[in-house]
Amino acid sequence: MEPSFRPVEVSFPLPKHPHVNLHVHLSSLGNCTMVHLTTTNLDQSDRGLPPLGSFVYAMPDVMNDRNVISTPLTTSGSSIDYATRMAKILARRMKKPVYVGCSMNFAGMTAEEEMEGLTVAVEKIMQNWNERMA
Repeated sequence: MEPSFRPVEVSFPLPKHPHVNLHVHLSSLGNCTMVHLTTTNLDQSDRGLPPLGSFVYAMPDVMNDRNVISTPLTTSGSSIDYATRMAKILARRMKKPVYVGCSMNFAGMTAEEEMEGLTVAVEKIMQNWNERMA
């Protein structure tokens, strides 16, 4: 993937919750990738900006494909788990360091629906990343 200062921006509704949109901002910075994630809820009357959320760095272990090293750079209690999980998954799949900023809010959803949202986000990110790699 060539370094680019023009990010790919993707937005899509979550399965089973069409009123919740997931927004992805994907940038290739040469030796690493930066991803920012947030959600918006059409049912909310407050249209303010979402909180900044958590920011996590993850990099794959060159000796073991399954091991990923990560560290939180900025933490927010509600999003640190999502940011860490997403950073580790993307670093493993992309085989390069990843920075993930995350302010996704899955309030009111079941654990299965949260995991489904994360799965769809990973699929969309990897689809866009693979298209830029080709």
